[in-house]
Amino acid sequence: MPFVTTEDGAEIYYKDWGSQDAQPIMFHHGWPLSSDDWDAQMLYFLGKGYRVIASDRRGHGRSSQIGTGHDMDHYASDASAVVEHLDLRNAIHIGHSTGGGQVARYVARYGEPQGRVAKAVLVSAVPPLMVQTDANPEGLPISVFDGFRDALAANRAEFFQAVAAGPFYGFNRPGATVSEPVVANWWRQGMMGSALAHYEGIKAFSETDQTEDLKAISVPVLVMQGDDDQVVPYKDAALKQAELLQNATLKIYEGYPHGMLTTHAHVINPDLLAFIQE
Repeated sequence: MPFVTTEDGAEIYYKDWGSQDAQPIMFHHGWPLSSDDWDAQMLYFLGKGYRVIASDRRGHGRSSQIGTGHDMDHYASDASAVVEHLDLRNAIHIGHSTGGGQVARYVARYGEPQGRVAKAVLVSAVPPLMVQTDANPEGLPISVFDGFRDALAANRAEFFQAVAAGPFYGFNRPGATVSEPVVANWWRQGMMGSALAHYEGIKAFSETDQTEDLKAISVPVLVMQGDDDQVVPYKDAALKQAELLQNATLKIYEGYPHGMLTTHAHVINPDLLAFIQE
């Protein structure tokens, strides 16, 4: 299987499908999942003639369960290692949830200075800052994230089942049609990874202030989120992202959940394509 070894010894697994002459699209997954969460998008864009790449974050999926570096700086550096190994240029970077934070830091720190990024997409993404602070009173109290940590440490398998069967896909909403295979696939991806990476990743996605990352990005960015996102409140995420970015297009989807890339791929994929082809 293809891996890149980082400077601190993490082995990062990646997929690379399609012609090397085609424009690359790189996908960055959410917590606590893997590159498999992008199946619906990778197959769609491969069929449209693009080169599609996705990696498993350190400690997630098939990447090594390294005990250090579970923070946004390393996430972005690891993404850069994959990009440089494959020598991706003029790429579209699409990030979901925590992966959106990874994209923001990667593009701001590595992508634009090297001219490797054409456009970016933030989907239900965590920036600029999830946790409540004096400067971010609209954020979620730290007790919410402490609760995540406590639940993960007590029974990770049970916690992951509850997240997937409940708020992630909106399956807890009245009248929702629950897909047990989708829940099982979320759980499978999560349990492939390291409990330590997932535990420390909660701090990374909730307490990393990425205001300056967003301000630094000049390439066109599509910001997408559902207004029924129960994981990342859209008013403290997508709306603020669109304000901070220099060149943003904002799309809010009425009633869509955090996991809309799966539940509404038939809508999201064509919207992504339209932005990429603009």
